[in-house]
Amino acid sequence: MTTVEPRPAAARRAVRSGPAGVDPARWPDVAAPPDASWPRTAVAAAVVRRALDRLPLRVRYGDGTEAGRGGPLLEIHDPRAFHGRIGAKGLIGFGESYLAGEWDAPDLVGALTVLAAHAADLIPAPLQRLRGLWALRQPGGRRNTPDGARGNISHHYDLSNDLFALFLDDTLSYSSAVFRGFPARWEGLAAAQHRKIDRLLDLAEVGEGTRLLEIGTGWGELAIRAAARGAHVTSLTLSGEQRDLALARVRDAGLADRVAVELCDYREARGTYDAVVSVEMIEAVGEEFWPVYFRTLDERLAPGGRAVLQAITMPHDRMLATRNTYTWIQKYVFPGGLLPSVEAVEQTVRDHTRLTVTRRDAFGAHYAETLRLWRQRFAGHTDEIAALGFDATFRRMWDLYLAYSEAGFRSGYLDLQQYLCTKDTKDTKDTKEGHTR
Repeated sequence: MTTVEPRPAAARRAVRSGPAGVDPARWPDVAAPPDASWPRTAVAAAVVRRALDRLPLRVRYGDGTEAGRGGPLLEIHDPRAFHGRIGAKGLIGFGESYLAGEWDAPDLVGALTVLAAHAADLIPAPLQRLRGLWALRQPGGRRNTPDGARGNISHHYDLSNDLFALFLDDTLSYSSAVFRGFPARWEGLAAAQHRKIDRLLDLAEVGEGTRLLEIGTGWGELAIRAAARGAHVTSLTLSGEQRDLALARVRDAGLADRVAVELCDYREARGTYDAVVSVEMIEAVGEEFWPVYFRTLDERLAPGGRAVLQAITMPHDRMLATRNTYTWIQKYVFPGGLLPSVEAVEQTVRDHTRLTVTRRDAFGAHYAETLRLWRQRFAGHTDEIAALGFDATFRRMWDLYLAYSEAGFRSGYLDLQQYLCTKDTKDTKDTKEGHTR
């Protein structure tokens, strides 16, 4: 499931004493604890214990001692391994320690929500300023060049259509829904996904005869719904698995004459369109390519056109502090990914396009509920997921990914935005200062 990199002989020998049940061929960095020096492990232990002692958590260590100020329980079964992994790899080590079973939490989302709410101050300020010295850097091979983006997208979205179908609703929408109220119920998820899609299409003013470009196909639900309105849709994806199923769904809906699904990078898009819609695609673009991405929206839009985006965002100061850091999510789930901030989106639009941000609406709480429903559904299909060939470590990884993401939205560390960007009818080359309401 992850790229296997050569490891030193000492690390390979350590596999013998790694966690039971972890396949070292598929999960080398989980099966083999990292080579962490004693001083680095000791510093990590001191920093982590100090941070946890100040949080509204209840921390129980393997020797039975407890710490914290009360709240969700965090059980650290193997403190030495836990601190060693964090000392060697930071947050990647924190995630790999979970996959190795060295820590757990009965209420995983609750514990991670506490940690996410204090993400900015978990590490002391002096160490934060030295992040460049201790934090792992993103590997150059994961840059979202045209070739790199194909590999990064395939890593996640080409896992298995059958896997995604086990925990998504019948619309196969892998992005936040918009609910009428909370708590959300599984029975209402498909309708909530259609509500989200219809809202985006309404913002883009998609109707009879609209020429629509969709950047990021998913499994085709938005394209199908737009075509049912009478639009002519060109949808772009880099996932072969998604394209195959999306085309089949389009044919089944009787809309093959109105929808073209192309295996194509957004940078290779051609033609002129009345509207462009892109749902949770910018997260996979990478900071260095944000200007190219937004210029593509601009260049593909006809004068007077409308671009509508749905995007996950993070606080601007945290984005600046962590944008070069290699994270657990990037290593195991979304290689090459980076969440923008609201400020970064609006600055890029202002500085690199002729578009104007004319509306922005936030729906972070809706994503927390969407993720909760997905995670519950995923947990209820353990046997079917195993039958597809995904082992226990993968299932534990996916559970952490969904819980980690839900916690980000519940804590407010992450948010979800829907943007409307408009293009002047005169199509001048002057850039304009964006605004929101």
